Amino acid sequence: MKLFFYFSIAIILASCGAGNKSEQPKAPPPTAVSAVIVKKEKTTYYDEYPATVAALSQDELRAQVTGYITEIFFKDGQHVQKGQKLYNIDRQQYQANLDQAIANLNVSKANLARAQQDADRYADLLKQDAVARQVYDHAMSDLETAKMQVEAAKSNVRNVQTTVNYSYINAPFSGTIGISQVKMGALVTANQTLLNTISSDDPMAVDIQVDQKEIPRFAQLRQNPFVTKDSIFTLELPGDFIYRQTGKISLIDRAVDPQTGTIKARLIFLNSQNILKAGMNVNIRVKNNAADSSLLLIPYKAVTEQMGEFFVFTVNDSSQAIQQKLILGARINDKVIVKQGLNEGDKIITEGFQKLKDSSKVQITSTPNR
Repeated sequence: MKLFFYFSIAIILASCGAGNKSEQPKAPPPTAVSAVIVKKEKTTYYDEYPATVAALSQDELRAQVTGYITEIFFKDGQHVQKGQKLYNIDRQQYQANLDQAIANLNVSKANLARAQQDADRYADLLKQDAVARQVYDHAMSDLETAKMQVEAAKSNVRNVQTTVNYSYINAPFSGTIGISQVKMGALVTANQTLLNTISSDDPMAVDIQVDQKEIPRFAQLRQNPFVTKDSIFTLELPGDFIYRQTGKISLIDRAVDPQTGTIKARLIFLNSQNILKAGMNVNIRVKNNAADSSLLLIPYKAVTEQMGEFFVFTVNDSSQAIQQKLILGARINDKVIVKQGLNEGDKIITEGFQKLKDSSKVQITSTPNR
């Protein structure tokens, strides 16, 4: 009886053991992926810098006399020439003051002529001892007073003439005039009312911020006389439009910003078709010094970004996907330059990595042409 009991227990345990073996989880199959082998390639590429278009010259036009706008000689947005009349402020009062000042000058000149005659006559009489010395001295004093009155009257005429001239607002330089801030008949106040803004339009400046580490590079490019011919600096406008005119470095600012560690560099571009406008946000493309050397290039679609850092999955000799951190360079079409993190000959996964974890088993199903 005991023997039968132990035999039954053994059968039950054996059955349980067999059941546990059949329920053990199986290892998941390798994930099918596509991969490419990292190779060096020769390519031409550009470093890009965000930039802002600015006018080389810009001036706010303000009224320098008080009065009403009587004439406007331009159309908004028009190109104007240096010295061209832009506005006319009512100058009737200022012209009347000028006429009065000229009249006062003429009176002063007449008094001077009379004083001169008296002084000459008394000088002759004094030689003949026919007049008292005191009378002669008074005549000479009156002559000096008359001369000073003439000079004062001339100065007053110049001042009033300047006021009359200020009633005309002329273009200080050739450029594009903006939208008028005043209309015909508007009352403007001296040194307060903004009439318009004029800015030069050809050539135009483009300003970028350069890291202080790149100052020697840009200083060397500034000294290169063949920069414009070599198309080292090109301009990318909004909409990925490449501006056909090439530029050159005009200046590098005097000091580095201690807060950002950058310095301003100004480039100059011709603008004969008036495409560039002050305030535009553009990109400056600078041909890299190593543009013709061999570089590690990988498909950009293989790269993932996490918290501002970039990674790819590489495949090791054990067919495991290993996540690798990268330092990237410029992007060139559908590829990107790898500065650090990969070596020539590494295998990187380009498709099927979305659900991978570090050290996941993979099976390479295709190696597409690069």
